Amino acid sequence: MRYYFVFLIPTDTVSRSMLKHLTFVAFIASMNLAGCVYRVDVEQGNIVTQEMIDQLRPNMNKRQVRYVMGSPLVVDVFHQNRWDYVYSFQPGGGIRQQKRISLIFQDQLLMGLQGDFRPSSEPIKETVRNISVVVPKRVKNDTLWDIVREALNVDEP
Repeated sequence: MRYYFVFLIPTDTVSRSMLKHLTFVAFIASMNLAGCVYRVDVEQGNIVTQEMIDQLRPNMNKRQVRYVMGSPLVVDVFHQNRWDYVYSFQPGGGIRQQKRISLIFQDQLLMGLQGDFRPSSEPIKETVRNISVVVPKRVKNDTLWDIVREALNVDEP
């Protein structure tokens, strides 16, 4: 007995016109399913936020900057004093958005930045560095051994 490969229907039960109709219906169904594809959001590069930029201060060394910003996406061999951070986001099927910032160093210290972010205009908040904490004295609780010794009236050796 022969079978049509696509439908697994015996050949003796299907006429040619019915096979054409089934093929057409299968083709239309597959085209409709192709339109129901979920498109994933695509994020690439270094995620850079305004809060990160606000933490940067002039004269920070490269190690401090790397702690705040993370490793740069691009360190140009010909411009060792410039670190480039690039962030790209494309929502599923939407328009791609890209943000870029370049940090400029001089003598291993941060001197400036340029790109899509600007430092905040708010004044720098000073943090309190000398904080003293009073720790209450620990009251000695009886241990399990002390409770057992008391119950059995055993003196310490």
